Amino acid sequence: MTPELKKETDRKLEIYRRKNQTAEKKQILFVGSSLMEMFPIEEFVQERNLPVTVYNRGVGGYKTEDLMQVLDICVYDLAPSRIFINIGTNDLSDPDISIAQMIANYDWILTDIQEHLPETELYLMAYYPVNPKAASEEMKACLQIRTNAKIAEANREVEKLAEKHHAEYINVNAPLTDGEGNLKAEYTLEGMHINREGYLAVLDDVLKYVME
Repeated sequence: MTPELKKETDRKLEIYRRKNQTAEKKQILFVGSSLMEMFPIEEFVQERNLPVTVYNRGVGGYKTEDLMQVLDICVYDLAPSRIFINIGTNDLSDPDISIAQMIANYDWILTDIQEHLPETELYLMAYYPVNPKAASEEMKACLQIRTNAKIAEANREVEKLAEKHHAEYINVNAPLTDGEGNLKAEYTLEGMHINREGYLAVLDDVLKYVME
C-alpha cells in the first residue's frame, strides 16, 4: 500500500470509528474493499424507505491482510446481526499473493468473526467479473493479472469457505455479465470498478438476502 493510500485509508477508519459511536448495534453490515465501499447500499435502502438499517464499512485498497488488522472498527464496534463480505479482489490483483494465501486469510477473518460474534449471520459475496476490453490504459496491466478465469477459481474457493463456516455464498453476477463472461461495459468505470447503474442491476438480488 502506498503512503498516499495508507493516509487515505487511515482517514476513512477514523471516520468509521466516529460513526460507530452513534451507530445502532445488531444491524446489517457491508464490509470489504472498494467494490463494497462503492456500493451505495445505505443510499439505496433510504431511497426505497426499507425497514432495515444498513452500514457500509468498505475500505478501498484493502486486501485480506488489511481487514484482518481492523476488524474492531469495521465489524466488532457495530456487533451486527448480519454481515455481507466482499474482500480479496485486491489480493487477486497482486501476483505475489496466491489464491491459497488469500483464502487462508479470509478463513482467519471468518473464524475471528465467529469467535467474537457467534450469533451473527455471514454472507460471502462472489467476486464480480472484470472487462479487459473496456479497461482504461491505467487498468490494462492489472487486468492481465486479475482475469475472469482467476476470479472464477477464487469464487469456487470462497464457496467452499462459505460451506466450511456455515455461511451463505451469494453470487449476484448474472445481471452484470455479458455473453463473453465479462463485466458489461455499460456497468464499469474502467474495466474493474462498477458504476451506480451496475449496483442497481444487482440490488434486488442483494436485497433478497438483506430482507430475509
